[in-house]
Amino acid sequence: MKKLPQVTLAFWIMKIAATTLGETGGDLLAQTLNVGYAVSSMILVGLFLVSLVTQLRAKRFHPVLYWTVILSTSTAGTTMSDFMNRTAGLGYARGALVLITALATVFLIWRFSGHSFHVERISTFGGELLYWTAILFSNTLGTSLGDFLADDSGLGYSGGAFLIAGLLVLILIARYLTPVSVTLLFWTAFVLTRPLGATVGDFFSKPTAKGGLGYGTIGSSLVLMAVLAALIAYTMWQQRRRTAPPDAERTASAIV
Repeated sequence: MKKLPQVTLAFWIMKIAATTLGETGGDLLAQTLNVGYAVSSMILVGLFLVSLVTQLRAKRFHPVLYWTVILSTSTAGTTMSDFMNRTAGLGYARGALVLITALATVFLIWRFSGHSFHVERISTFGGELLYWTAILFSNTLGTSLGDFLADDSGLGYSGGAFLIAGLLVLILIARYLTPVSVTLLFWTAFVLTRPLGATVGDFFSKPTAKGGLGYGTIGSSLVLMAVLAALIAYTMWQQRRRTAPPDAERTASAIV
């Protein structure tokens, strides 16, 4: 069963958009609506579990469903990270270390499970379950890393975003010019796109007095939701175009 998307440029653009929306959406629920990090985490983890079960039961790739699960891991990761680091008092650095350990444990279990590490070859229930577990922890970790860079490191939102963007460029170069494992590069980039989304989301939503643009969590979330919806619609159009019978393609071309 092929239920996961190909890793293309469009995939990474959508990943960054989804994780940025996850940051502003999580903050909207926990801070703007004053629900709190603990209750928000329980709500969003519940939504993640519902979307995950639906994804695991699906028989083929559904772009809307897949990106719904990604978005749910991002929003839940935002509030869980904030609960650990702020409410529980771990701080960004210690919180990140805890999550790095958890993610490494998931990868260790995955390594000895016998399921494929290659994300485009995952076709079993167990492999997909490990995949989504790793994504949940990586997105939660990314929130802690993004907050650490923006607040504790002194780089600020824009400085943290530029640093992570630079690291992603290095990963892209390594992908084509070095023999480093493609799977290792994928997961490194996957983790780093989350703090990029976190810092960019904070940059858009935080007030200008704190170094942001002052659009707020509601305005930023609406814009990002529209961007992600447009990208998902484009993905669905491409998918239908690839699977359309040859006669249908010729008919569509003739009409155009």
